[in-house]
Amino acid sequence: MQQVFNRYINYLEAERNVSPYTVRNYTTDLLDFFQFLGAKGVGSLKEVDRYVVRDYLSHLIGRGLVKASIARKLSAIRSFYRYLLREEMISTSPVATTSSPKLDRRLPAFLTVEEVEKLLEAPDLSTPQGQRDRALLELLYASGLRVSELVSLNLEQVDLDSREIRVWGKGAKERITLMGKPAARALSAYLSQGRPELLGEKRSRALFLNRYGERLTERTVQKILDDYATKVGIGKKVHPHMLRHTFATHLLDGGADLRVVQELLGHANLSSTQIYTHVTKSQARKVYLSAHPMAQETDDKSG
Repeated sequence: MQQVFNRYINYLEAERNVSPYTVRNYTTDLLDFFQFLGAKGVGSLKEVDRYVVRDYLSHLIGRGLVKASIARKLSAIRSFYRYLLREEMISTSPVATTSSPKLDRRLPAFLTVEEVEKLLEAPDLSTPQGQRDRALLELLYASGLRVSELVSLNLEQVDLDSREIRVWGKGAKERITLMGKPAARALSAYLSQGRPELLGEKRSRALFLNRYGERLTERTVQKILDDYATKVGIGKKVHPHMLRHTFATHLLDGGADLRVVQELLGHANLSSTQIYTHVTKSQARKVYLSAHPMAQETDDKSG
């Protein structure tokens, strides 16, 4: 079982090109499943049937796991068994007929324009780290990149003249995303001043570097956001994905087409993008008052 698991992880990294974050989650979730199988005396993957899987789900519920965590673990198991089918190690999947728990769909949290402005102005541009931080914050907000995509960027993927970035997203799918002039200016300043100082005598094609001249990690980006959000007094937990949510929300609030936002985000399915179609109350009121004929008439009479 351990050998099969190791081959599967290698497959995820080498052929599927999934992010380190996904590999870590799948590893944790599958090891938890294997531990359960061991406790139940199940010695082979071929012995696992749908009843064993259902027993495992009941076990997770008994541990008090929330629906989202159970759904994630089931997704990891389902992916693993798809691999076993692909390699012809088994003939049927025990999770093929097992449904994931229905999740309560929560609206994504996002920042207001004013909060974004505070965040972008927070870095100290007199230091190489501050120039780097301004550039990465501008880029996260301007392009809607995933943090895994941001930290994996190399110099050759960025074109400052066209303000385009060639991104390798989920499933090794390539897409072109864009940035505005403020992000391009911040990136240009970082590349000409801050990055050479951080790089020192080292050689690297990584776009964003830490103080040792090495590629920035996802964990460091999270800490950068935490520090600046605290510094400017944003009273909510700010994470890199929140800037992606903010990117999509502000685009749609500004009148962008849903399919264009889907393309920029790199979503395979439109349903993933539709969650961003919520609008702020102020935007909804503005659109209503400007578009509805009776609202306009009532407004004129009351004036």
